[in-house]
Amino acid sequence: MIRKIVYAIFAAIIVIALVMFFAAYPFGANKMAVGTYYLNHGVAQTGAANIVTSVVLDYRGFDTLGEVSVLFAAAAGVAILFFMLGIGKKERENLTKPNFVVRVGSRIIFPFILLFGTYIFVHGHLTPGGGFQGGSIIASGFLLLYLSYPGTRVNRGGLSIIEGLAGLTFVVLGLWGLFTPTDSFLYNFLPKGLFNTLVSAGILPIIYIAIGFKVASEFAGIVDDMMCEVICRGGEK
Repeated sequence: MIRKIVYAIFAAIIVIALVMFFAAYPFGANKMAVGTYYLNHGVAQTGAANIVTSVVLDYRGFDTLGEVSVLFAAAAGVAILFFMLGIGKKERENLTKPNFVVRVGSRIIFPFILLFGTYIFVHGHLTPGGGFQGGSIIASGFLLLYLSYPGTRVNRGGLSIIEGLAGLTFVVLGLWGLFTPTDSFLYNFLPKGLFNTLVSAGILPIIYIAIGFKVASEFAGIVDDMMCEVICRGGEK
């Protein structure tokens, strides 16, 4: 009986929310008011040539912090899972070495992957890209390295430090805005610089760089945890 009452309350809340929404935005009304505001004011208010960046890191910066936190939770969960399974370096050393082409090719391509990923998140406020994309590209370089040299292990302590400092940078920049006259999270308090140049858009490039390092370190950690499990179990089959 109590469960039915709870369900009825939730259903009533949903119905009321829908009624309020359609009352505020009747059929035929312009529902793109927020998007239009971003397009008309994003460049002037944030200084970012890439409007997507201004939305993700400024207008919706708090939401982006939540997305980064979800990624951290996923990385922590994978690390705990494989720690409990007890899979480590000993199993990796028993893997069959890849062929000569893969090993030599990875040495040549790996630095360029790191460079390209860095370029993507450093220029995220100017061109399509950003911290998540650049960090994922860098992590893919580590995946190539693991495929070429299965016994490879990254310095997990170093990754943890990078991840922690990157996340702390994001949070500190966000909280610093609370001490400005605007009293808002992630307020763009630094000078916007010269539009459409590398040093521009205030704090947005700094946040993207922090996100790039955080995403790269977390994905690299996930790959490091999963690599032996996938290859070892696959080899056994």
